[in-house]
Amino acid sequence: MPLAVYIGGGTRINELDGLTGLAEYRNGGLFIDGGVLVPRDPGLARQRLDPGSEPVVEWRGLTVALLDRIAPLACSELGVDATAFPLASMLEGGSRAAGRELAFANRPDGSPPLTVVSDGTVS
Repeated sequence: MPLAVYIGGGTRINELDGLTGLAEYRNGGLFIDGGVLVPRDPGLARQRLDPGSEPVVEWRGLTVALLDRIAPLACSELGVDATAFPLASMLEGGSRAAGRELAFANRPDGSPPLTVVSDGTVS
């Protein structure tokens, strides 16, 4: 049975397991700090980047694509399907937590591997 959830105003979202992960810095940081993604320009880590800049857009896009690819692998490794282990569980208990851990292992303040100058919104 597909996962479903009710959100504000009684709106129901069906097939919750069909949604994708967020390209936020802990998920994306996991892939850079873990060596899965390597910036073409090694100096990017020392630059302040605009959220709409090419490296940030690419980083975010690759993060989403990689999350979509590792979710089924995680389910397979656990021997369960997406209804038993939805992407949301993998994100909260796995990729975000691992991203945080690697960030602190690589940088004392746990900051992201790339500095994106943003107030948390992208226009």
